Amino acid sequence: MRKDIYYQRGAADPILDESVVMKIVRQYAPEAKKVERIDETGGEARTYHVDDNITLKVQRPQQLRMSTSLEKEVFFLRQLEARTTVSVPRVLGYGGMRGEVEYTCMTRIPGVPVYQAKLSTEQRRAMLFELGRTLRAIHSIDQAPFTESGLFPRDESGDLAERLQRRACWRIEKIAGAGSPQTEEALRQVDLALSHIKDTDQHIALHTNPAITHTFVDEHTGIFTGLIDFGDAYIGHPIFDMWYWGSANKEHLLEGYTADAPVSEEFMTVFRASNAIDDLIDKLCAECGMKKTEYGWE
Repeated sequence: MRKDIYYQRGAADPILDESVVMKIVRQYAPEAKKVERIDETGGEARTYHVDDNITLKVQRPQQLRMSTSLEKEVFFLRQLEARTTVSVPRVLGYGGMRGEVEYTCMTRIPGVPVYQAKLSTEQRRAMLFELGRTLRAIHSIDQAPFTESGLFPRDESGDLAERLQRRACWRIEKIAGAGSPQTEEALRQVDLALSHIKDTDQHIALHTNPAITHTFVDEHTGIFTGLIDFGDAYIGHPIFDMWYWGSANKEHLLEGYTADAPVSEEFMTVFRASNAIDDLIDKLCAECGMKKTEYGWE
């Protein structure tokens, strides 16, 4: 698990005056008119929504952490624009690295995040299919620029099963508590599920959390519209871009992920182990009286 360490917790965090926001934005979109809304739900960044199609994203100083980088996100988005047709924000401009306000000016993905949408079963399945197809396109681009950039942390060639076990342990202990009999039995089952996994050199640039806050859909039709927020990206195994969806949802993701090309048996071994862990956690949540939603447990 990557730990978040914030380096400037006491730093000032002023909201930019609209005149400052518009001065920046009009460098790249001269016809821009006004700030419509300010959004802080992202935590590490504050976004200023300009008109109906532009976002100015600013790093919040007191939320500065090693894993998050606007520069890294800009690099990722520009690679995707140059090499794919996936629906992600398009970078209009980036600046402010030398003691000024660091910002990214970008286009805005239409729609709402999945957690705000009311999707039918079929709409949810279609959304997951398109997200899976999008992730496969992202995972399939040339990785050399990401490695050479020096911007992306990398999971070393340590034991993949151990990394999956650590993630599972964190979730299990959060549900049932460390040291409880339920926890100990669940962890024993996790070890069994991971026993067939071998280490792999399959490392690619990951979005990191393409789940219900960063996946967008049309609020009326439920149709997938795009994926946002690549600022926490790192290089690791592709299964971690499916980690935050439950096993049933991951099956629909896999349908889209394999729509244009099959995956290796090695990938499927990891995928099945991840689903087995999800099923164990589902069972543990039910035993603890947690209520399940269509995307996970409350």
